[in-house]
Amino acid sequence: MKVAVLGAGAGGAASVAELVLAGHSVHFWGRSAETLEPHLKLGGVAFDGKLGEGIAKPVLITTDLKSAIAGADVAVVALPTFSHAAIANALAKAGWPSSRPVVLNPGHTGGALEFAETYSRTGRAVPPVAEFSTLTYVARKYRPDGVSISGRAKQLKAAALKGGAQALEVAAKLYAGVTPVADVIASDLSNVNMVLHPPGAVLAAAWVEATGGDFTFYVDAMTPGVARVMRQLDDERLAVARAFGHQLPNLIEEMKLLGTVEADVVDVTDYRAAIAGGEANRRIRGPDSLASRYYKEDFGHGLLPFLEFARIADVDVPVAASLYRLAQTVVGTDYRIGGRTAEAMGISGMSRDQLIEKVRAS
Repeated sequence: MKVAVLGAGAGGAASVAELVLAGHSVHFWGRSAETLEPHLKLGGVAFDGKLGEGIAKPVLITTDLKSAIAGADVAVVALPTFSHAAIANALAKAGWPSSRPVVLNPGHTGGALEFAETYSRTGRAVPPVAEFSTLTYVARKYRPDGVSISGRAKQLKAAALKGGAQALEVAAKLYAGVTPVADVIASDLSNVNMVLHPPGAVLAAAWVEATGGDFTFYVDAMTPGVARVMRQLDDERLAVARAFGHQLPNLIEEMKLLGTVEADVVDVTDYRAAIAGGEANRRIRGPDSLASRYYKEDFGHGLLPFLEFARIADVDVPVAASLYRLAQTVVGTDYRIGGRTAEAMGISGMSRDQLIEKVRAS
């Protein structure tokens, strides 16, 4: 296929590597000329890790969105989730055809809903939209022109909005291991980062500021206290999922499916041991500042939409609410400003049954 990969961070670079290796014709787009310049000099994306080692050479590397999407069969959005509204607007203005699918890799919590709501406000027909529950890769850009991929999801939950079956079919062709679930509420609530990052991000905030991230987030900062908070937060996630009719795996079981917790882990209730022991997790450093995506993305576009779902489902989530309030105080920001609110997702004032009907696949 002709694929426009939108996003020049680690996720976008890793997607370029995988899709080029699979024989697709790839256009690589990034917002920043400075970010793309090393790739232009190299002629592609250097990669190592789970996909092997080499240089993936897309057909086009550009900051011009119209050029990037010209003739593309599908747009893969591999941007931080706080960019979904902006890219929806940009694609609409650039003339993305309403018949061609968009795949959010990742969608995280509420990504497809916010993308579609933003797109619809431009007055254009919303294209088929599918979302992944989390990013396909554990990856970091350790060099300006390349990406190191320490993990690749084995099974990855995905869903599409009503009318988006085509997008889900295309997503499954592009990415091995995509596992369709009933609706985007199920994929939204399978976002592991929503549970995995907030407890450590809040409870290790002083450490982040004092060391600039000079510690391992999933080992050094995975203390018994952090693990207890994480498990209670996960219990709240599962309760909200049940209220919407979904029986989801707990965090450790989900991470085993993804491959970020070792497959031979038996005790799925010991969050500390299971997560700290994961090969892909051991070298991940802590956030370098309170401006990290662990704070910006996983609260304003993770816990905030989760709280909106919990409110609609009438489920009490005191741990999630406390972490959210603490993070706002620690970081000194109001996550509702620019965050993934019910209004941003187009679900304000809805009942549980109305939201289920909105997302039910056709």
